[in-house]
Amino acid sequence: MSQTLTAPGVRAAAPSRAWTVLRPALTRLGTALLVLLCTATVVFFLVRLSGDPVKVMLPPDATAQQESVLRHSLGLDRSLIAQYLDYLWGLPRFDFGNSLFYNQPVREVLADRIPATLLLSAGAFVVTLVIALPAGTIAAMYRGKAADRGVITAVLIGQSTPAFWVGILLILVFAVGLHALPASGYGTFAHLVLPSVTLAVYSVAVVARLLRSSLIDVLGSDHIRTARARGLGPVRTVLRHGMRNASLPVVTVVGLEVGSLLGGAILTEQVFSWPGVGQLTVQAIANRDFPLVQGTVLLFAVTFVVVNLLVDLSYGLLDPRVRNSR
Repeated sequence: MSQTLTAPGVRAAAPSRAWTVLRPALTRLGTALLVLLCTATVVFFLVRLSGDPVKVMLPPDATAQQESVLRHSLGLDRSLIAQYLDYLWGLPRFDFGNSLFYNQPVREVLADRIPATLLLSAGAFVVTLVIALPAGTIAAMYRGKAADRGVITAVLIGQSTPAFWVGILLILVFAVGLHALPASGYGTFAHLVLPSVTLAVYSVAVVARLLRSSLIDVLGSDHIRTARARGLGPVRTVLRHGMRNASLPVVTVVGLEVGSLLGGAILTEQVFSWPGVGQLTVQAIANRDFPLVQGTVLLFAVTFVVVNLLVDLSYGLLDPRVRNSR
């Protein structure tokens, strides 16, 4: 077996810096693609356990010949393996098939609904950051005092309250009682307020609670005590030294919550009649629209995977220790 020898005093060539940076990114990208493949496979086979879409599309008195003709026109009379291979072949080309209910390509149906869901998720994300970050910071700075107890109480209520119940309560108060905001619909800023708040309630509780815990740990460290001894005020100490050191777990949860906002939009869109992907998913399941269900679930999966991949890669920017360990 041959062995490469290096001359005395000559250092072995180290891996290039570019490869050191790209290797973890490529590894995580490969893992993400594998997760998406597994998700596409599982949803393809599970959705077919819901029943025969032909029974839903035809009237109850349809004959067996009519069912056979429709099943053949939809390609549902082919073997399951053949349908699966066709489905996989179309994924790299963003071809998810045709919707059985809308009789349009799935990607076109999704393209019509994605903007509404993105708008709702963006509104909920803004509400989450605007409320959760100050609340978690204040609770950590005034640990054990009235402000901290108030934040903890609100967090417990927010985490234990179902989103659909929050939505109904907000409709009763602000739409029915005060007539201040519309109860449903889409198109104006007023229509966005109640759904965004409803969708953000759980995320606000999660982010505020984790930020409080992280800041409490950081504020008890030596470098924070040193900063205070140098005369820095409590607010500047927290913002300059505390937030960055406490940001790593918070960024992780915020990334997860971005995906959860899209997934949680299903119930919120139903309550407020919001014409997004969540409402489309419920309709597709009710209609046994196999291609459309596959497309919506895969869209949610891609969102989760991409967001978590970006969060994972951002660790090195936030914490040099993570970057140097790779």
